[in-house]
Amino acid sequence: MSRPIASLSLDLDNKWSYMKTHGDAGWESFPSYLDIVVPRFIDFLNERNLKITVFVVGQDAALERNHDALRMIPDNGHEVGNHSFHHEPWLHLYSLEKIDEEFARTEDALQFATGESPIGFRGPGFSLSPDVLKVLTQREYEYDCSTFPTFLGPLARMYYFMTAKLDPEEKKERSKLFGTMKEGIRPLKPYFWPLDDGPLLEIPVTTMPLFKVPIHVSYLLYLDQLSRGLAMTYWRMALTMCRAAGVAPSLLLHPLDFLGCDDDSDLGFFPAMRVESARKVELVGRIIDLMTKHWDVRPMRDHARAVAASKGQGSPQQLQVAGT
Repeated sequence: MSRPIASLSLDLDNKWSYMKTHGDAGWESFPSYLDIVVPRFIDFLNERNLKITVFVVGQDAALERNHDALRMIPDNGHEVGNHSFHHEPWLHLYSLEKIDEEFARTEDALQFATGESPIGFRGPGFSLSPDVLKVLTQREYEYDCSTFPTFLGPLARMYYFMTAKLDPEEKKERSKLFGTMKEGIRPLKPYFWPLDDGPLLEIPVTTMPLFKVPIHVSYLLYLDQLSRGLAMTYWRMALTMCRAAGVAPSLLLHPLDFLGCDDDSDLGFFPAMRVESARKVELVGRIIDLMTKHWDVRPMRDHARAVAASKGQGSPQQLQVAGT
């Protein structure tokens, strides 16, 4: 019996983007760890024969010094997605015209750096708005995956503000970072936005069924600081509940899941960045290996096309799922 298709993605937030959102000086020079983290997660995935989606920030793709690292992504068979150009979690405040410009710049930069044209989008900090959805349909994207169905977004934002160096105006811009309490009532299973320009598929970042608490890897690494047993028990419980609820997980990774204090000492404000990289990568391996026992883990585009096929949406080309 074939396993159901699930998905794995990585938001390639660079060092400067964390510094920018946190309000740290020096981000304007675009400090980067891509030359370290990209080969590391590529090797990790190759060891497991896994292909995923990597959501790349346009500003990074626009800088030639990042091109060697970024080209490794499609060269190893991974999908390249759009993660905005400026990586500003207040994208929902942009005008329609500014959103369209943001997308155009990102698409041009990704095409130049990687040779890939994105068909999927994830908003920075899960930032989303009706205008973002409108632009996605107008630019013929196949899917969005910017929703994060959890009630804990405001708590995550509060913790972030406590450690950040932000003035009142900057806090206002970031006032919806990680979403509001209303995010918790959003569906966990994929669905279509009914838009004027046609339906757009939404694949939420999976949270634990019923409780709607986060289960992506950064949270598991935080729990691992308290207890490895606690982290793995939490993950097994999440997988069991996903199977019981019929939810094919869309699991989210971040670069800091593969980087530790031995790689970078400037991001200590981030949970689990006081842990060495080897311990983090070992746990990520255990997490992914458990997931692949129950699901056929694919890039987001394959997950999206499988959902569209099951619901009778899309053209025959769009409905083709790689490897089937």
